[in-house]
Amino acid sequence: MTRIFLNGCCGRMGRAISAMALESDDFEVVAGADIVNNNGFAYPVFESLDKCDVDFDAIIDFSNAKGVPSVIDAALSLNKPLVCCTTGLDEATLAKLQDASAKIAVFKSANMSLGINVLIGLVKQAAKTLYPGFDIEILEAHHRRKLDAPSGTAMMIADAINESCNNELEYVYERHSRMQARGDKEMGISAIRGGNIVGEHEVYFISDEETVKISHSAKTRDAFARGALAAAKYIQDKKPGMYNMDDMIAGAFDKED
Repeated sequence: MTRIFLNGCCGRMGRAISAMALESDDFEVVAGADIVNNNGFAYPVFESLDKCDVDFDAIIDFSNAKGVPSVIDAALSLNKPLVCCTTGLDEATLAKLQDASAKIAVFKSANMSLGINVLIGLVKQAAKTLYPGFDIEILEAHHRRKLDAPSGTAMMIADAINESCNNELEYVYERHSRMQARGDKEMGISAIRGGNIVGEHEVYFISDEETVKISHSAKTRDAFARGALAAAKYIQDKKPGMYNMDDMIAGAFDKED
């Protein structure tokens, strides 16, 4: 049984994780934190992680980018592994996570879905095969309440593609201010916000003769909740270091029957 502290427990993802853990024999959310305490859960909800007086095995953070530095500080103080699922982190916070990984296990992924991480493997292979003969564009869509744009997942996809293209590509965010023809080494990244779209990502490889499109659509938030719980179980006994979905997926394939 992996005991979870859930930061951001009253948000949409927090509720999804709580509901999934409740139905599982492998996980239990034993405490949480949120700035708004209106959850009605059986576990206690604190103002912040550093106020928690309940023991747990790992932290899952699905909150707001501005609050992540304080979560990192509390994780270090408590010497607890941290699964950081919050997106839109600035460079200073990312550096702080990296520094923290010298003392605790840190799991960081912009998207906790197994499917999206399979997509990343596919687009990396496609980029190696098709670039520079094909133009590359990324389109992402999310619900109207999402704060960051482009999404952290779109940037994760873009970085994976760029790495496969020798980091030659220039990121172009929308095109309304660029009154010029598309450059050969541009990669466009566009965002749509509306309604209750959980998360959709499409990667286009476009030539004069054909178009290859690789896409992923999350139907419910359970895809991310399942990944977050699996990550918490994965790192609860890990040594200090920075871990990601590639590590967890590789570990699953390495298991003996």
